[in-house]
Amino acid sequence: MNDTASILLVDKAQDWTSHDVAAYLRGLLKIKKVGHSGTLDPMATGLLIVLFGAATKLQSSYQTMPKTYKAKVFLGVETDTWDAEGKVVKTLPVKEISLEEVLEVLKSMTGEITHPVPFYSAKKVGGQAMYKQAREGVNVVKESVVTVYKWENVAINGNIIDFEVTCSSGTYIRSLAYMLGQKLGTAAHVCSLRRTSIGGFKVEDATSIDKIKKMSPEEVLKCVKIL
Repeated sequence: MNDTASILLVDKAQDWTSHDVAAYLRGLLKIKKVGHSGTLDPMATGLLIVLFGAATKLQSSYQTMPKTYKAKVFLGVETDTWDAEGKVVKTLPVKEISLEEVLEVLKSMTGEITHPVPFYSAKKVGGQAMYKQAREGVNVVKESVVTVYKWENVAINGNIIDFEVTCSSGTYIRSLAYMLGQKLGTAAHVCSLRRTSIGGFKVEDATSIDKIKKMSPEEVLKCVKIL
């Protein structure tokens, strides 16, 4: 099993890092080579493809697959991390916003766009992760070009905007929330985030961390798919 190319679809729980999931399965299954399909923030839940053995050599191909997320964006408040785990750094009033106005803004954020990389991210600048520099009080300004394929199920409920977005690898939903707030004339941050698909893989087919913790190694191995 150690060298066999295989994957496991995991529904990551909140407060677990992607590294936590990989490390837990490495220890549980006694497999040396373990990787994953792309980092999810600790606050986020949803689909993580865990790679075992020879499948770790295919990591980049899984990481570059398009991804779909369900998100809630809270208007009027900006945090230093651009999500609910950060410290509030700005509050602004929120005018009455129509769904049509939101859809028009999202239309301008569709296709190939340039978006700011969150200060608290693992993106490396000058050989050091941006979040490490941010913790030292240095906010490095960095932008990246990504592709937003489509927005779906957009809704407004008070100061919260719900949406589903399908985007390219390297897209920060926190950045899209930040941009959305700016374009609507206010501040914003992500208050809920869930990854629902990676390429053709769906979270509905994944096994939750809570369930995995109750399973024996043999039971978990039955969920692993050999490539």
